[in-house]
Amino acid sequence: MSVDLAAIPADAIEPTGQYLADLMGRGVAGRADAVVLPSTTEEVRAVVEWAYANDVAITPRGGGTGLAGGAIPIDGGIVLSLERLKRVRSFDPLLWRMHVEAGVTTADVQRLARESGLRFPPDPGAAEMSQIGGNIACNAGGPHAFKYGVTANWVTGLEAVVAPGEVISVGGPIRKDVAGYDLRSLLIGSEGTLGIVTAAWLKLTPAPELELPVVGFFDSSRAGIAGIERILASGVVPAAIEYLDGVTLSFAGGSFPFGMAAGAAFMVVTEADGAADEARRVRRELIAALEEDALAVHAPEDPTDVAELWRWRSGVAFAIIAHRGGAYSEDIAVPLDRLDEVAEETLAIGRRHDVIALSFGHAGDGNIHSTFLFSHDDPDEERRADAACHELFDLAIRLGGSVSGEHGVGWLKRGQIERQWGPVAYELHSRIKQAFDPKGLLNPGKKR
Repeated sequence: MSVDLAAIPADAIEPTGQYLADLMGRGVAGRADAVVLPSTTEEVRAVVEWAYANDVAITPRGGGTGLAGGAIPIDGGIVLSLERLKRVRSFDPLLWRMHVEAGVTTADVQRLARESGLRFPPDPGAAEMSQIGGNIACNAGGPHAFKYGVTANWVTGLEAVVAPGEVISVGGPIRKDVAGYDLRSLLIGSEGTLGIVTAAWLKLTPAPELELPVVGFFDSSRAGIAGIERILASGVVPAAIEYLDGVTLSFAGGSFPFGMAAGAAFMVVTEADGAADEARRVRRELIAALEEDALAVHAPEDPTDVAELWRWRSGVAFAIIAHRGGAYSEDIAVPLDRLDEVAEETLAIGRRHDVIALSFGHAGDGNIHSTFLFSHDDPDEERRADAACHELFDLAIRLGGSVSGEHGVGWLKRGQIERQWGPVAYELHSRIKQAFDPKGLLNPGKKR
């Protein structure tokens, strides 16, 4: 395919490496004919109109922090980067809402909300790089999704460009809307295959008065998961319930800011938040639930210590990668009563493929990051790590779970939706794609 850059109705540049990849790795080489950098919704609309008239594929792109290959152009065409759509169109702190364009980063939204005593709860990784449009495209989650939900729970309206080059608005600065089919929810999580989100109305909430983590150390995954089950049975609603298995702790535990408990082979990180009295009450319940089988329980109160704990948690993935230089990690989700099986099966899969295996993640909502390590100097080990990741998909489906809890399907997991849903549901899925994008030009090959 040859694209005339001068004919594209927005700034265009020759493709470079930064626009041909995301954080997935896995040896997938992107290929594009042009990278287009629109600055307005109208320019996005004009690009889509031109591409649809000329049968040119479009790969939408946010911050490039995806982990499933959703922003990688596979078969040429245009990469449409939304990085210049970065206006905050309005911010109404007294009404707990914000209207932002797709290129505004997660961190900027969080900072602006925080300065007015508010909170935008979704907290996916790479907040300084990830953009709101990309978060919406993947319906991103994060550690605090247990209490606060994923991105979709905080989006009340969308502006999007759909084929063959039209701007639509669904929802808006409103809290309730059941007037038609839920097109907003169809676009959220569609990974740019149904339309290109250019702006969003975001719902905010008052920031909690206190945030009080509680960390439990256990001698086994079985004991730690029993502690998680006691938390859930207690009826309290913590903001987060995270876990790290023993292998993860062997790589990241040395930098834990408060010292590891001797013999710890499993860690549970929870957090109580809200008004001061309520946060302290929930904190007591969390301590009681965890300490029954725990080797030790640590419950920092000083805000500096709390921030340090979460900084450590955010850096766990880097500590893991440092051990071998490379890591392939997946985001399967399973029913809560199958967590222990996932932890044990992850290690068994690693043994079968002769790679180091570990797991950590968002235990409260069953979204687990099973991870396999490799050295970039050992192509065969990298191949085995990739094969181990694909075996996780079989495990997730067998346990009644999902092949993706927060990263999306993208290019990496193509073919998995039909395996998970079955042929009839998948046919409905395909017909929705056909209705929005009859030529199949919007992020082709993804989300299928």
